[in-house]
Amino acid sequence: MTRIGFAPGVYDLFHIGHLNILRRARRHCDRLIAGVTSDDLAERLKGRRPVIPLSERLEIVASLRCVDVAVVEAEEDKMETWKRLGFHVIFKGDDWRGTPKWLELERRFAPVGVEVVYFPYTVHTSSTLLRASLELLSRKRAPEIISAQLAEPLDQAGGHEQEVGQQQCAVNGKEDVLTAQE
Repeated sequence: MTRIGFAPGVYDLFHIGHLNILRRARRHCDRLIAGVTSDDLAERLKGRRPVIPLSERLEIVASLRCVDVAVVEAEEDKMETWKRLGFHVIFKGDDWRGTPKWLELERRFAPVGVEVVYFPYTVHTSSTLLRASLELLSRKRAPEIISAQLAEPLDQAGGHEQEVGQQQCAVNGKEDVLTAQE
């Protein structure tokens, strides 16, 4: 009998944690189906749309050697997905273990013989962390350059122009000396 595994996920901002789960899942089944959550379902479940569009996420996941086929997961009910795909085991990161949603799924899958397997969550990276980092980087604000700020404007202080001119002459004089020594 061919053991079919199912690994559902949004797979947004694809990272090493996603790859780890899919590679581990592949070692526990003969055929691995990756369920890529639709944009609409992701928005309903997480309150925001994925950064990477569904078609691109599907292509990324489907291109992995460890994945036999990638399918769109548009329904929230994993039992409905099971009826459509007929998998024997479902894989998820262990950050979901013990949550009400997955405890309920374990209870519902037990009578039909579907095993629920959790893999270690990759703590140092996640799509949530990556998204937060991107949001920080994309904020529009003027850079603070403390060293470029003057205590008083040049045109109000008087005399600064002369000091700047003298400093420029000193620099030019040093450049002339350096040029002569080379």
